[in-house]
Amino acid sequence: MNQILNFNDENNNDYEIKNVDIKNGKIKVKNNFYFYQFIFSFILALCFLLFVFIRIFQNKQKENISSQLLNSYKIATLYSENNNYTVEKTDSFASSKPFVIGMIKIDKINLSYPILSESSKDLLNISVCRFAGPMPNEIGNLCIAGHNYVDYKLFSNLHKLNKKDKIKIYDFNGNLKEYTVFDKYETKPSDLSCTNQETNGQTIVTLVTCNNVTGKRLVIVCK
Repeated sequence: MNQILNFNDENNNDYEIKNVDIKNGKIKVKNNFYFYQFIFSFILALCFLLFVFIRIFQNKQKENISSQLLNSYKIATLYSENNNYTVEKTDSFASSKPFVIGMIKIDKINLSYPILSESSKDLLNISVCRFAGPMPNEIGNLCIAGHNYVDYKLFSNLHKLNKKDKIKIYDFNGNLKEYTVFDKYETKPSDLSCTNQETNGQTIVTLVTCNNVTGKRLVIVCK
C-alpha cells in the first residue's frame, strides 16, 4: 500500500517521502521513472503519427491540384481555342497568376504533369514549372524545374533517364514534339549555365531537379 512517510532528522527538520510501500515491516520507495518514460514515449509517437498524417494529406492535396490542372489542359486542348488556363488562386500563391502552358510526358518513368508558366516555391509543390526560356516547342532552351520528393512524385525519378531516352512535350495548343536526351550531368545549385539561351536556332528542353544525396542539381538536356 502506498503511503507518505514523515520523519525528523537530528536537527529537528521535517521531511516527507511519497510513494512509500510498507510491507512486512520493510520500507520501499517506489520509482515512477518507467511510468513517466512510457507516457513521454506515447506522446512522442502520437506526435510523429500526426506529423506523418498531415504530410500525407498535404501531398494528396497537391497531387489532386496537379491532376485537375492536367485534366483541364487535356480537355481544353480538345474543345477550346483559348488555351491560357489560369491556376485557381489559393492563399499560398494569391499574388501570382500562373497558367498551364503545356504538358510533359516521359513514358520510361511513368511521368505526366502540366507545365506551369512560372516558377515559385508554392507552384513547385503542385507541378513542374518553367523557370527560364521560351514557351514549349519554340526555338530556345525551355528550362523546366521539378522537385525531387521521396514519394517518387514530380521529378523524383528523373535520375533514371539516360542518353537516347525520349521525352514528350505538348505545347498549349496540344501539339506534340518528341525530344531525345543527349546530356546528363550534376552541377552546383549556383550554376545557372543550364539556362543559356544560345541554341543556334535549335529547340532544346532542359530538365532540372535536386539530388537529395549530394546536394547538387541534376540536369537533363534534350533536343
